[in-house]
Amino acid sequence: MPRAQELSVGQLAERSGVAVSALHFYETRGLIRSQRTAGNQRRFTRDTLRRVAVIRVAQRVGIPLATIREALATLPDDRTPTRADWSRLSTRWREELDARIRQLSQLRDTLDECIGCGCLSLQRCRLANPADELGRQGDGAQRWKEASN
Repeated sequence: MPRAQELSVGQLAERSGVAVSALHFYETRGLIRSQRTAGNQRRFTRDTLRRVAVIRVAQRVGIPLATIREALATLPDDRTPTRADWSRLSTRWREELDARIRQLSQLRDTLDECIGCGCLSLQRCRLANPADELGRQGDGAQRWKEASN
């Protein structure tokens, strides 16, 4: 890689607005790659700037780092991610976020019933015992019975 196209970790941090420690962390997690100089200094290709931007946006919306790493692994090495790449990645993440939003909305909508009952009854609580599933298994503490077997 030509030297003019390389960025030191400090330059990458300054240009991306991400702390050097975070860049080191991303590298250890396999999200970005560097090459080493003869003096053992990290050097990053310029396309790493766009990859860091993708990582930061994905993190901001709650995408786990493992999922981000898998997505970045589908991109060709040493090529700046394109608008088409972003569209493909974000479409997949959108489905995951939509599912999470549905789950959180359902949780929010049933939370008031638990608080409203006043006693936090496991028999009635939609959070701890949805649709009284444990009640169908018999009387008493069903989870405790499972643990003691």
